[in-house]
Amino acid sequence: MKIGFAAPVSGSWATPDNMKRIAAQAEDLGYSGLWTFQRLLHPAENPMAPAYRSVQDPTVVLSFLAGITERIRLGVAIMNLPFYSPALLAKQLATLQIVSGGRLDAGFGLGWLPEEFVASGVSIERRGKRGEEAIELIRRLWTEDLVQHEGEFYEMPPANQDPKPSTLPAILLGGTAPVALRRVGRLAEGWISSSRADLSKIDEQISIVKESAQEAGRDPEALRFIVRGVTKPGKEAGGPLAGPYAKIREDIETLAAKGVTEVFHDLNFNPEFGNPLADPVEAMRRAEEALEELAPSS
Repeated sequence: MKIGFAAPVSGSWATPDNMKRIAAQAEDLGYSGLWTFQRLLHPAENPMAPAYRSVQDPTVVLSFLAGITERIRLGVAIMNLPFYSPALLAKQLATLQIVSGGRLDAGFGLGWLPEEFVASGVSIERRGKRGEEAIELIRRLWTEDLVQHEGEFYEMPPANQDPKPSTLPAILLGGTAPVALRRVGRLAEGWISSSRADLSKIDEQISIVKESAQEAGRDPEALRFIVRGVTKPGKEAGGPLAGPYAKIREDIETLAAKGVTEVFHDLNFNPEFGNPLADPVEAMRRAEEALEELAPSS
């Protein structure tokens, strides 16, 4: 089981100085990865969770973290494919893979917030097929010298895109519906659970992914299964990954037994941290305590 930690990207604690502190400590303590997420908008008429109110851009944050770390992997969980042209996203992520020395984990999703689709000028309909076509084109741009594409959603005249990454970023997918899980098994290197996942049933979702991989002629045991841990340290237990630190560590062992290969602790989705109204000083104090207590070697 690999253990990662989310960078401060949401709410009042998401400052450059705090990003530096968390990144440096996570690397020193042996965490496997630093993670970010994407939220493009916070619609005025949508009562969304505080974590979505004020969010830094994930690729910019990861580029910043790439320059101040050396070994720890850098992940986004997730960014929504429909909001980008495949050529632009392929260029951005290839560059990030190069400047980070090959440490990028690219988690892709399809989006679910209608207002973000409107603002991006793209239809929310058939986003699954749009995403599959985008992944195909992105991989071709990373690996082929000359790419020409005429698809249902995207068109590209004969062109090359250089420089290419010497090692490809891992493509991971989110999604909870069976069709999304089967897509992971066919197309991706792994799956990332959502912040709303029912962790008691995560083995059922993992089974769907593995079955789909087997049907596609891929090795199911080579896939990564990553849990975004909505971690809530405290005296009282309140579900998986919540309560005393000893209990949280036991929960991680339970997830490993269900087939999870990686967990990253994401305090951004804890309203005591990822909230514009949270006390940033107290949030950092508790985050650094959690870093120490939940470190892989602890």
